[in-house]
Amino acid sequence: MKKGFGNKLASLFNRSVQYDEFFEDLEDLLIEGDLGAAIAMEISDDLREYCRSTKKATETEMLLEIKRMLSQWVAPLSLEITDPPQVFLVLGVNGVGKTTTIAKMAHYYQKKGHGVVMSASDTFRAAAIDQLELHAQRVGCRIVKQKPGSDPGAVVYDAIESARSRKDDLILVDTAGRMHTKANLVRELQKIHKIIEGRLSGGKCRNLLVIDATTGQNGFQQAEMFHEAVGIDGLLLTKYDSASKGGTVVQIGRRLGIPIAFVGVGETYDDLLPFDGDEFFDSLLGIS
Repeated sequence: MKKGFGNKLASLFNRSVQYDEFFEDLEDLLIEGDLGAAIAMEISDDLREYCRSTKKATETEMLLEIKRMLSQWVAPLSLEITDPPQVFLVLGVNGVGKTTTIAKMAHYYQKKGHGVVMSASDTFRAAAIDQLELHAQRVGCRIVKQKPGSDPGAVVYDAIESARSRKDDLILVDTAGRMHTKANLVRELQKIHKIIEGRLSGGKCRNLLVIDATTGQNGFQQAEMFHEAVGIDGLLLTKYDSASKGGTVVQIGRRLGIPIAFVGVGETYDDLLPFDGDEFFDSLLGIS
């Protein structure tokens, strides 16, 4: 069975080690947990100073101090629908669970009483359109689509007009995760942005990036690329469980300042939860 980060941290605390060796091992474990070398060193150094100042810190006190340091870098993002229609432009590379996450979001907001329409704007993969349509049928959500290879911006345009005519509150836009070059992908996303801005007043669109909790350092690189291209307003963390490291979102929060909106914790449509920092870091660190 794969051992989670919290379990590894508990094993470290249970070992009888010398003072310096403990903090060296802690630093290695934090790096292994995808926090990155700089953050791992900062936490290790701060915790070392904390232990010196408190003389005899207990395991619980040390865990809570680590939690305090991590929490200051990761903020929640509330995505309430306050001025409909609003657009959530859902971004992410192929394979991170983007299409499934869109379906979970549709289910979440429909349960809150909002009218939702999906825009199948990943027109470069026929499978993406088919998958989104299947999810739309299962959650009972309307979908706007065109043929594979169609202009993604045209699909977004139609979805906005459809939402207006039906008085829907939210438009969830699926986007391509990969094209022939990064430049092509960036141009396509920027074009979609211009269409949204042209049809809706300012502040109506949120750029949300889907990150796979198991991808590690690649997750930060993805966030950096998309943030540079179009600006990311919030993260959607998928495939998170007790075996996931989760440290990538701390790196993203610390270095890019991007908050977290939702965390996917399972396979069903109900398994998408608004980010709760206390619960997330208690789970990550194994705090009961």
